[in-house]
Amino acid sequence: MASDPAYDVIAESDEPLEGPLLVGLSNVGLAGLTAIDYLVTHLEFEQVGHVRARGLPDITPVEDGVPRHPMRVYAAPNADYCALLSELFVPVWAADAFADGIAEWLDSTEIDELAVFHGIPYPHGPDEHDVFSVATPAYRDRRLDGTNVSPASGGVLDGVAGELTARSLDGEAPPLGAYVTPSHPPGPDLEASLRYLDLLRTVYGLEIDDDQLRERAAELQRYYAELADRMATLEAREGPGSQNFPEDRMFM
Repeated sequence: MASDPAYDVIAESDEPLEGPLLVGLSNVGLAGLTAIDYLVTHLEFEQVGHVRARGLPDITPVEDGVPRHPMRVYAAPNADYCALLSELFVPVWAADAFADGIAEWLDSTEIDELAVFHGIPYPHGPDEHDVFSVATPAYRDRRLDGTNVSPASGGVLDGVAGELTARSLDGEAPPLGAYVTPSHPPGPDLEASLRYLDLLRTVYGLEIDDDQLRERAAELQRYYAELADRMATLEAREGPGSQNFPEDRMFM
């Protein structure tokens, strides 16, 4: 009989971990994952652990021939910020097991706050590209009072974001803020990632030089604009509907 799915955080350092944990997971648009990966790379966070999936499909990312764990834990050089990023998608039905593993690990640390970056596709207008907060009362009092971060007007958090938020409400996890922004497929949505970096400056005072990511975002926008032009030219040449491309590109 197959064992129940589980996620275990495996420490690679004895360094005490404290402060906020910034969480970027793999989902549509990869906005949170890209932002947190950019953060840990450019502020030279050190990898201090990884998450191992058991009883679940796994992947092994490779870069320049070197394999790495898909779920990694990092600490800032002064150890007052931590980050968790996952290149492995956690399905909704496995969110409870993932939260169990994170909660057990958090009990062994001094981490006192969670921030989850949850970019998702949802209907919005061209002027509604912003970051909205879903925060438990303790987190809101600690981080969001006096900021211009707007609360989400409604909706539902599911998956890992929803599970961790529910546990924070029940006192089973530290105070939590989930940050939601519209994210566009196909990814990565670098514009959404840049919005998250701006929010990290506003809420956490982290100084991040985002010029490199802005250049990549501009290149990606040019690519999609050129692709749209080619599609329009092809459709005009061969007739409407010949390529069956969707009309709604979600205001990219």
